[in-house]
Amino acid sequence: MTDTTTTLTARERELIDSVPTGLLIGGEWVDSSEGRTFDVRDPATNQVLATLQAASPEDGIRALDAAVAAQDAWAATAPRKRGEILRKAWELLQERRADFALLMTLEMGKPLAEADGEVTYGGEFLRWFSEEAVRITGRYGLNPEGTGTTVVSHRPVGPAFLITPWNFPLAMATRKIGPALAAGCTVVIKPAALTPLTTQFFAKLLIDAGVPAGVVNVISSDRSREISAPIIADPRLRKLSFTGSTPVGVQLLKQAADNVLRTSMELGGNAPFLVFEDADLDKAVEGALLAKFRNIGQACTAANRFIVHEDVAEEFGNRLRDRVAAFKVGRGTEEGVNIGPLIDDKAVKNSAALIEDAVAKGATVLTGGKAIEGDGTFFEPTVVTGLPKDARMLTEEIFAPLLGIVTFRDEEEAVRLANSTEYGLVGYAFTENVARGHRLIASVDTGMMGLNTGIVSNASAPFGGVKQSGMGREGGAEGIHEYLEVKYTLIPAS
Repeated sequence: MTDTTTTLTARERELIDSVPTGLLIGGEWVDSSEGRTFDVRDPATNQVLATLQAASPEDGIRALDAAVAAQDAWAATAPRKRGEILRKAWELLQERRADFALLMTLEMGKPLAEADGEVTYGGEFLRWFSEEAVRITGRYGLNPEGTGTTVVSHRPVGPAFLITPWNFPLAMATRKIGPALAAGCTVVIKPAALTPLTTQFFAKLLIDAGVPAGVVNVISSDRSREISAPIIADPRLRKLSFTGSTPVGVQLLKQAADNVLRTSMELGGNAPFLVFEDADLDKAVEGALLAKFRNIGQACTAANRFIVHEDVAEEFGNRLRDRVAAFKVGRGTEEGVNIGPLIDDKAVKNSAALIEDAVAKGATVLTGGKAIEGDGTFFEPTVVTGLPKDARMLTEEIFAPLLGIVTFRDEEEAVRLANSTEYGLVGYAFTENVARGHRLIASVDTGMMGLNTGIVSNASAPFGGVKQSGMGREGGAEGIHEYLEVKYTLIPAS
């Protein structure tokens, strides 16, 4: 059922109406066993886009039943065949990219150009892992004692439960489903209740690409904890992959421990953005705009703490002020929009609280700083300078278009400030000193690093963090091994 409000164009209504609203279990779109539904809203207008079936705990187990039933046949499917299905999915995604981009803009709010960029980025995980499916290798050789042959092989982990966040509705699904299917694992995926439409639409595409019934199951719901707990507790589940906040990830790890599940956790971030006195400020400003304001600042990789040398902090801040003040705020479908809405009212209130805290502690707002009145959940893109070391903007993951600057005097202080957090997902550094750049790669305690660039994500590279930013990697040659078990066999010499 869809609420076709007057805010939707005919093109938008047609697209929304083409999205399945049921649960995908065993290859069939079915209703919730409890008959419950939940609404999905456009954050730019607060209008209902669609009403979906809300999975119950019983539905979650039914989805796992389907994944378990399909596991052996999918694992036995030739790697080339699995790869060809993923390749076909990538090709279909290119054909339907305009639909996927518009759908993401409608349900999440990001500008249409950025949504189109996510189609490219998300699609690359399908193409990459279609190629990795046929490159699962092992080892074979005489053991050191000469008493036998060592065979090391890899096999699928088994049924996987994938929990994705709301901020990158397509890429988070492809980044998990791609390697799982390439490795020979069946999956149950639970998208975020705020943005499930893209995953529903993508599951429809996977069916068109030839994914067999039961290999991919989708259980959208507005009751995440109640749905997830029984699935994680089921001994038939062998893999859990989660992207989201660190507190939720910690709870999931505790639940996963009972069955010693293989886990991948991509959790919170508090990315430092270092600008040294010798930095090319043109590059640094462009990098800052990318690292902070992409996806409306709602990304775990978003630069959170701008740690700038005191000699260039004023100029850097003023340049950013001028660029950010010129941003166009509005619904992501509008021409020239740079900043769309935040995901919900809670995000707007938290943004206001962060700015109030910074100003109360002595910081100065150079531009922005306020919620925008009217329909939707908009907040002005903001630049704040003179942040004190105890400002909440320096200690919490912001997830909003708020940029705060703190200064440093030397490299040692910069690294100390960068590492003064429990998180360690990604760091950014701008310097023209090659030797310093290499030192920062070694000294900044993060799983990823952008040196003189404001964006690092790529399907061919391992994405993930250290410390409380998580464990495991997605993407790259490493990504498929998250869904593979290592098996060692000894064959005695005759």
